[in-house]
This record gives sequence, structure tokens and C-alpha cells, in this order.
Amino acid sequence: MNDDLAWMLDSALEIPGALHAVLISADGLLMARTKDIGKDDADRVAAGMSGVQALSRALGFFCGAPDQRWRQTLVEFDDGWVFLICAGKGAYLGVSASPDVDMADITFRMQQLVAQLGKELTTPPRGNLGARS
Repeated sequence: MNDDLAWMLDSALEIPGALHAVLISADGLLMARTKDIGKDDADRVAAGMSGVQALSRALGFFCGAPDQRWRQTLVEFDDGWVFLICAGKGAYLGVSASPDVDMADITFRMQQLVAQLGKELTTPPRGNLGARS
């Protein structure tokens, strides 16, 4: 797990009613998770969310045009919500929330987080600073 990204995910939980957050790759691998969800559960969620986004993307034509760009999937359960959005090239952010979460607040926070994550995900790793060219 990438601890540098995990602390950023924890900020999503500052919204009242937010429960858990995961960052996943398009192929369903867990990239980061909030500290309140175990690794096994987060791995299972990552795999499931990969499938959810793939199904959602496949239904874009249903909105009236063949090349619709997928933006977000929202799933409602008796006791809560799951939000899934694109977090950059080949990455997705998933957040679960209680039924009484303010949906505008959580989606706004997720968009802010995606902007922050985008910078982290596209920043190339630093090389050996002591090495000479």
C-alpha cells in the first residue's frame, strides 16, 4: 500500500457520514486505502469496484451517444452509498458512506481529492539525488 496516498484518502473521511475510501487501478488492484478498512476487505472492494466501473463504462451508449465518457457511479444500499469516480489515468476513487451523508459534500470532497491525487499519481519518482549524470 502506498502510505503517501493513504493519508490523502483519510481526508475524504472528514465529511460526516463518510466511512471508507480506496484508490484502485483499472485492473482492480488496490493502490491505497484508508486506515479504517482492512487489507483483505480493501482488496475485495478494489476487485469489485473495477468490475462496477467497467460495467458503468459499457453502458455509456444508453445515455444517447456512442462515445459517452464515464464520470461517476453511485450505488445505493439499505444502509449506505458507494461512490466511484475516475481519479486519473487508470485509477479510480471509491468512497462508502452512511445513508445520511450529504451527497453534495462527499462528491465535492472526492473531486478535490482527485485533483490532489492526480498530482501525486503523475509526479515521476525521484531518482538518486546524490548520483551525478
